[in-house]
Amino acid sequence: MREPGIVRPAYEVTLEVATAQAMRGLGAALARLLRAGDLVVLAGDLGAGKTTLTQGVGEGLGVRGPVTSPTFVIARTHPTTVGGPPLVHADAYRLGGWDELEDLDLEASLDEAVTVVEWGGGLVEGLADDRLEIVVHRSRADDRAGASADDTRTLTLRAYGPRWEGTDLAALGRPR
Repeated sequence: MREPGIVRPAYEVTLEVATAQAMRGLGAALARLLRAGDLVVLAGDLGAGKTTLTQGVGEGLGVRGPVTSPTFVIARTHPTTVGGPPLVHADAYRLGGWDELEDLDLEASLDEAVTVVEWGGGLVEGLADDRLEIVVHRSRADDRAGASADDTRTLTLRAYGPRWEGTDLAALGRPR
C-alpha cells in the first residue's frame, strides 16, 4: 500500500437520483460495469445513501446476505451466488489513519473482489490507481425540521486510471 498523492480524475459525471429505490437501481446498474479488482470509494453525509447504493451493487453482483452498513464491524465480505466476484464492503469512518487501514488488509482481496469503501476519501486512494470515487449529496428542502420534502441525491462520479477509460458512466443515469 502506498500513500495517496495528488491525481486528477480521468473524467467526472454528475447524476441526479430521486428516490432510495432509484439509488439501489443505480447501484445495480453500476454492478454491471464492475469487475474483480475494482475499488469504489463513497463519500457523503450521514444518511446520504452510500449504503443504499452499495445494496444495489450487491444485488447487481448477486451476492449472498443482506448488505448493511459495516460501521461497527468495519468490513464485511459478501460471497457471490452467481459465480462473479464477491463484494467487500468496508466503512472507514472509525479508522484512525493509515495504520488501521493496513490492519484491515483490504489489499489481500482487492484483486479478486469488488471493494466498496464508505468514508474512505483521503485514506484508501493508495490501494489502487484505478478507482471510482462517488460523492453523494442529499438535497434538503427543510433542514429546520430535520426532514426533507425533496429526497433527491446528486452523485458526482470521478473515474481514475486507465481501467475507466471508455466507460460511459453517464449511461447509469439514463432510463433503461
